[in-house]
Amino acid sequence: MTIESAKQSAAENLRKTRTFGKIRCHNPSCMERIQPEPGAQRVKCPTCGMEYRLFWVNPTLPRIRGPVWEVNREIAEKTFAEKQAAKKESAGKKGGR
Repeated sequence: MTIESAKQSAAENLRKTRTFGKIRCHNPSCMERIQPEPGAQRVKCPTCGMEYRLFWVNPTLPRIRGPVWEVNREIAEKTFAEKQAAKKESAGKKGGR
C-alpha cells in the first residue's frame, strides 16, 4: 500500500488558513480581521468602530485583553438611541392613520 504524499491531515490543511499578527473583532455582527501595529496597546475595528485593549504574547502575536469600555459604551448608547428614535417614528406613523 503506497502513501499518498498529496493528501494532508486536517491539521495540515487548517494550518494554511491561520493568520498570525491579526485578531478578529469580537462584535458578533462584525467579526472583521484586524491587523494592529506591532506593540500597539489598543486597536479599533475599522468596520464597526469597537476598540480593544491588546497584549502581545510575543512581538508578532497579539491577543485581545478586553474592550475599551468608554468607547464601546458610547457606540452602544448611540445605537440604542437611534433604534429608540426609529421605534417612536414608526409608532407615530401607525397612530396617525
